Amino acid sequence: MRIVIISDIHANLVALEAVLKHAEFETADAVWCLGDIVGYGPKPNACVQRVQQITDGTSLAGNHDWAALGKIDVTDFNVDARRAALWTRSQLTEESRDFLTHLPTRMGPLHDDYTLAHGSPRYPVWEYVLYPSVAAENFPYFDTRICLVGHTHTPVIFRYVDEEATPQTISPAVDIPLPLTSDDDNVRLIINPGSVGQPRDGNPESSYAVLDPESNTLTYHRVPYDIAATQEQMRKFGLPSRLITRLDYGW
Repeated sequence: MRIVIISDIHANLVALEAVLKHAEFETADAVWCLGDIVGYGPKPNACVQRVQQITDGTSLAGNHDWAALGKIDVTDFNVDARRAALWTRSQLTEESRDFLTHLPTRMGPLHDDYTLAHGSPRYPVWEYVLYPSVAAENFPYFDTRICLVGHTHTPVIFRYVDEEATPQTISPAVDIPLPLTSDDDNVRLIINPGSVGQPRDGNPESSYAVLDPESNTLTYHRVPYDIAATQEQMRKFGLPSRLITRLDYGW
């Protein structure tokens, strides 16, 4: 069984199509999207439509999706993110708006073992799970063994065994299946697949993961895409130059 896990597309259609092609998503059993379909990038409606086509209802809303809908105050965003959010809001079709409006920010349990949240299980829209201390505080907020999150744009796994201990931080290898089972039944995981449309771990290539619930493995992948094509689209629409430049560096 193959489940493709994607997150933080951020209206980067070129990156999304590269990931879907690499993942051979047509042969996958499912595609799960962890939110932030829009925001920052130049193709919000096309990305919404694509996610709607491929996820069969297993998709979340993120903070940038909410910002585009006017459901959160964009004054909390930095100036570039705010400009992009307001531009995105002006571009959304009624169909895109309707789809985003009805997305949850948290979902599960799926396959009895998985909870999905955009930011964190505790605060699904806004909280960044960047550090072991924050991860530790979030394990009580879901009942499944594994929680899949996005939002930070950074591929990482937090492994939690003992409630008294600090979770272990794992920087996952690429293209190597990672066992999700353990001899210790108390092991629980928070997993971030990284970002499709705006990576922030110093690697500009798109990041996604493939989950196999039957073999209990997770495999991370990185995919190069035509960054210049996305940047040209962003320039065409007058999106902030810093957002355009950062795609080159993965920050």
